[in-house]
Amino acid sequence: MSVLYIICGPAGVGKSTYGRKLASELGACLLDSDTLTEPVVRAGMELGGEDPDDRDSETYRRAFRDPVYECLFATAAENLPHLDVVLVGPFTSEIRNPVWPGQLEKRFGVEIGIIFVTCDEEERKERIVRRGNPRDDLKLRDWSLYLANSDNRSPAFPFREVKT
Repeated sequence: MSVLYIICGPAGVGKSTYGRKLASELGACLLDSDTLTEPVVRAGMELGGEDPDDRDSETYRRAFRDPVYECLFATAAENLPHLDVVLVGPFTSEIRNPVWPGQLEKRFGVEIGIIFVTCDEEERKERIVRRGNPRDDLKLRDWSLYLANSDNRSPAFPFREVKT
C-alpha cells in the first residue's frame, strides 16, 4: 500500500528541499504546491488586479488557498494507487486540526505520514533572502511583523519533526 507524506511548515524552513530529497530516496511522486499551481495563481491574481506575489492577502486566501490544496490532493489521489506521494505545502490551518491526519487517511485510504520541517529563525530568514523569490518581499520588508503575525506552532497531532 502506498503512503502519502505531507511535508509542512512555515516559509523558508526547507520544505521543498526536504520533499525533493525524500521523494528521491523513496522513488515517490513529488507534488509541491508552488511548482504545481504557481503559474495559475499568478495569472488569477493579476487578472483580479492584485499583487501576484502576495500569498498573505485576503484575496489569495479567499480565491486560491483551498483550490491550490484541492489540486494537490486530486493529483495525489491519481498517483497513490501506483506509488508513494510526497506532498509539500505549508498547510498552516490544517495542522491546527487534531483530526486532520485521520481525515486524510479516510479520504485516500493510505497511510499518512506528517513531517513538520523547522529551522532556527535566523537561518530561515537567510534562506528566504537567498532564494530571492518576489513572493517573499512583503515578509522581508518587516521581518519582525511577519514573524509576529505568523503561526509557527507545531501540528496539533503526532508528527515527525525534521530540523534542516
